[in-house]
Amino acid sequence: MNDLLNIENKILVIRGQQVMLDRDLAELYGVETKVLNQAVKRNIERFPEQFMFQLTKPEQTELVTNCDRFRTLKHSVSNSYVFTEQGVAMLASVLKSPTAVQISIKIMEAFVAMRRFLLNNAKIFTEIDSIKEHLLVSDLHQKKSDERIDTLFTLMDKYKIKDKQDIFFKGQIYDAYSTFQRLIQKAKKEIILIDNYIDLTVLDRLTQKNIGVDATIYTRPGTPIKQLDIAKFNAQYPNLTIKYTSTMHDRFLILDNTEIYHIGASVKDLGKKCFGFTQLEDAAIIINAIMQNL
Repeated sequence: MNDLLNIENKILVIRGQQVMLDRDLAELYGVETKVLNQAVKRNIERFPEQFMFQLTKPEQTELVTNCDRFRTLKHSVSNSYVFTEQGVAMLASVLKSPTAVQISIKIMEAFVAMRRFLLNNAKIFTEIDSIKEHLLVSDLHQKKSDERIDTLFTLMDKYKIKDKQDIFFKGQIYDAYSTFQRLIQKAKKEIILIDNYIDLTVLDRLTQKNIGVDATIYTRPGTPIKQLDIAKFNAQYPNLTIKYTSTMHDRFLILDNTEIYHIGASVKDLGKKCFGFTQLEDAAIIINAIMQNL
């Protein structure tokens, strides 16, 4: 338990993801940071951006400022690399040692424990959001009438209040994925995604769904997702089913068979170009029509 707590204390949240620093991982694996990063570079094709990314200079500076144990990074000539849960799992195969495998298992258990903590305390986080919205309303009533419109937009951005539709411009990748994550976390029982062009990044997004929520993806035949990918996903985040269809062109997201969103871009490409999403009215009628044509 102490080992698990020690690992949890090394899990950071950067760019909205739970990650671990290369130097912390190297310490746990009992190797030098340089050795770990060299092993990764020799197998770089196994580490896409959703598995590992390098900190920017401002990110590293913020890390040094907020965490005393990273003060030695202040004068580092290169920025550190961080690894997501999937990246840690891949490290075990790259380092190729029994110790690495055992340590990776413990680290992934720590990631799961952190995620379980967030899920178990979701009600508290929701209450905090409710308080923020209440503060927003109170603030608005205190403003002069000629300032209220400008204030509304400022506070909506401050508290991240979302409408039933939005538009994202090229480069707003984090904002787009954050919105998609917020939407799928609304589902209590079932998620249906209709998207002709999916890859492993889409499965990575679906790991954020609530526990016990089934997910079904309708996509074109010939998708790069393999049965082994589905089996690995279901081993940790059940239950995912992929079905094939050639009848759909647009992308849709259906939640609990009661809400439906039209999405203007494939999920794997969110934020790469300008697109929008809209919640459709008359959901029951539209969902029934779509499901009959799949």
